[in-house]
Amino acid sequence: MDVNAAVAAAAAIAGVCTGVIAVLAFRWSEREQKRPTRTSLHTDPVLPPGVDTVLSVLRSSAVVLDEADAVVKASSAAYALGLVRGGRLSVEPMLQMARDTRRDGEIRQVELDLPRRGTGRGEALAVSARVAPLGSRLVLLLVEDLTEARRIEAVRRDFVANVSHELKTPVGALSLLSEAVMDASEDPEAVERFAGRMQIEATRLTNLVQELIDLSRVQNDDPLEDAEPVRVDELVAEAIDRCRHQAGTKQITMAASVGVPAGHDQGAGRRAGGAGDLHVWGNRGQLAAALGNLVENAVNYSPARTRVGIAARRVNSPGGDMIEVAVTDQGIGITDKDKERIFERFYRVDPARSRQTGGTGLGLAIVKHVAASHRGEVTVWSAEGQGSTFTLRLPEAGAARDRAHQHPDLDDFDDVDDLGGLGGPDEETGRSTSPSPSTAPTPQSSSYEPLPAPEVLP
Repeated sequence: MDVNAAVAAAAAIAGVCTGVIAVLAFRWSEREQKRPTRTSLHTDPVLPPGVDTVLSVLRSSAVVLDEADAVVKASSAAYALGLVRGGRLSVEPMLQMARDTRRDGEIRQVELDLPRRGTGRGEALAVSARVAPLGSRLVLLLVEDLTEARRIEAVRRDFVANVSHELKTPVGALSLLSEAVMDASEDPEAVERFAGRMQIEATRLTNLVQELIDLSRVQNDDPLEDAEPVRVDELVAEAIDRCRHQAGTKQITMAASVGVPAGHDQGAGRRAGGAGDLHVWGNRGQLAAALGNLVENAVNYSPARTRVGIAARRVNSPGGDMIEVAVTDQGIGITDKDKERIFERFYRVDPARSRQTGGTGLGLAIVKHVAASHRGEVTVWSAEGQGSTFTLRLPEAGAARDRAHQHPDLDDFDDVDDLGGLGGPDEETGRSTSPSPSTAPTPQSSSYEPLPAPEVLP
């Protein structure tokens, strides 16, 4: 009896121990299943509620890092900038900032210059990086691309500096000449001579201010709001009439291959063609100013007793027919180096010559902006000692009007970029008047044959 009782007691104790062990094993198993693994920490992190939605609408590039510096969440912009590669943050200074912020909880910000992805020219990408803690384990990195903002700011500074310099020259000359007039008050011949110089400088100052106004108007206004069909032959006739006096003084012959509209007599060297049916769609005043600048440049930079040619034609284009107007001269030509900057504001190929012609350095900048705002372009072919051909390409009236109605959102011409550039050839400044939108058009060969090398006409 005692033996049976002992066996029963031992069996009961063994059963209790087994039950306790089973319960403990079950609880341990549940705990292990709930515990996050190292992999789950990296692949399935839990972002605070709403963070994912906020990051998706931010303009900045966003990257969320966990305590192991692995990328938990990254926006497409962050990948585009090359910030994230292989699931890791690839910019060491930003990674160090994230570690410091995770350690002390402080918000940090820094501006960095990063190599531009996919270019071999060493171009820098200016960014502003801001790091802040996100919950107890995560760190948020926001990166803003400052490249365009810095470029625009540099353009504004250059523009102000250039305008100040250009205004200072004639104003300083007027001041000195006025003192000379006072000192020579008893010498009528000297007074007359100085007064003539003052008139020249005053005219130069007036032209500069007017062209600055014109350039500002071209950049800020939408020329297609008041657009109308404009006859190309009338634009050519206006440009020729504008330069008739300068051309006559230098005995330069202007040859046009477009029809001369009724009411305009055919001056020496002008011959009528059959292009009177060519029309472009746009602002008549701006188009006339642009073509006039090209013709005036050609006259100013051509030797005496040579020719300036103006040709217009229709060319087929996938987006609709285009009208090309080419202005060819037998002038000094433009080097390849200068052609890259020819449409920049205030840039002059030959500063000495532009002082003689009274140029402002803005003529070609105005041409560029007029072409861009009319959804066209201006290109240049040139060879030193052989002359230049500037080609203005504009949509034909019907095609341009249809496109304007179909895509009214394209009417806006954004040119803060183009507040930039500052420098470029100009009708009066040295064949280098002036920014992109944009981007200045890339000079390229013209489809028109240049006139022969400078020649002396009988």
